[in-house]
Amino acid sequence: MAENHLHIIAFDVPYPANYGGVIDVFYRVKALTEVGVKVHLHCFEYGRGEQEVLNRCHEVKYYKRDTSFAKQLSLTPFIVNSRCSETLVQDLLKDDYPILCEGLHTTAVLSDKRLKNRKIYVRAHNVEHDYYMGLGDSEKWGWKWLFYHAEAWKLRRYEPVLRKAAGIFTISQKDTDYFSERYKNVIFVPGFNSADSVCSETGRGEFVLYHGNLSVKENETAAKWLIENVFSKLRTHCVIAGLNPSDKLRKSIEKHLNVTLVANPDDAEMIDLLRQAQVNILVTNQPTGLKLKLLNALYNGRFCLVNEDMVKGTSLESLCVVADEPEQMIVEIKRLMKEDFTEDDIEERDVQMSQLYDNEANARKIVEAIGF
Repeated sequence: MAENHLHIIAFDVPYPANYGGVIDVFYRVKALTEVGVKVHLHCFEYGRGEQEVLNRCHEVKYYKRDTSFAKQLSLTPFIVNSRCSETLVQDLLKDDYPILCEGLHTTAVLSDKRLKNRKIYVRAHNVEHDYYMGLGDSEKWGWKWLFYHAEAWKLRRYEPVLRKAAGIFTISQKDTDYFSERYKNVIFVPGFNSADSVCSETGRGEFVLYHGNLSVKENETAAKWLIENVFSKLRTHCVIAGLNPSDKLRKSIEKHLNVTLVANPDDAEMIDLLRQAQVNILVTNQPTGLKLKLLNALYNGRFCLVNEDMVKGTSLESLCVVADEPEQMIVEIKRLMKEDFTEDDIEERDVQMSQLYDNEANARKIVEAIGF
């Protein structure tokens, strides 16, 4: 029986699986391996280091991402230009296996003439120019504002490189609609995640939780908004958990006796927080892609309170309480803090989640699309 080999080019080292993009990458690599694919994983490394757990892949290689200022002085988007690697291309040329690029970030190989006859697929994590425009709009005028808006312009200009892809795997229905209007062979493959079934606990928790990668401006902005408009108006204990919180965010939290920060929790601690909370609250002003932290909360937590942009295009609205205004959120939190999360709630969630977010079924969808 022939072996199925696949190169996967990751924009970051996908472990620990503790922020949105790498959660999808790590658990997809795991699922593909479990259905028999020999994964050759190529990681751009810029701070996370080599990870022993990734050695379960058939092969793992690491390349330094070049984040020097010179890489910004190009019409090629910085997220792409900083991940150009001749060493990577030489490694890919050693065989003729298909290639899967994670995000536009790793698609420099699509333009390399030496690889023009290879089957190269792309996992679209977002409509990237929309995402970067949103990041820019959340910044005050200055260097970051300029960088994000310039990057958004470059990404919009660069995106047609996807015409060279053999296929595009989209992460949300909204993104599927967008890419299907512009490119061929677009296939909806929902986000991969850590759970095979809902692991929520019944009963009641005693706190409200917001979690995310707090070094990402979008998440820091959401946390500050919640503190000022929702948490500060409650007597309930509220927890903010995530990676690398800024000093500004720490100071905002310290002003409120009912708000606690859990900085840089490991995977086990994060899952425990999700399960112990009574309400997982998630808000965003970026209705792009799929927020994988929402899947994490639905698989592990009790009640999920979200704004409309968090669930737009996800088919998950019915499993969440949706509220956009702070006053609505406060009312819903007070109501939910008095309710038990039941076995019936878990069963209903498990049925709906398994229809879309089955890691093995979605891995097989990729295998079938590539034509192994």
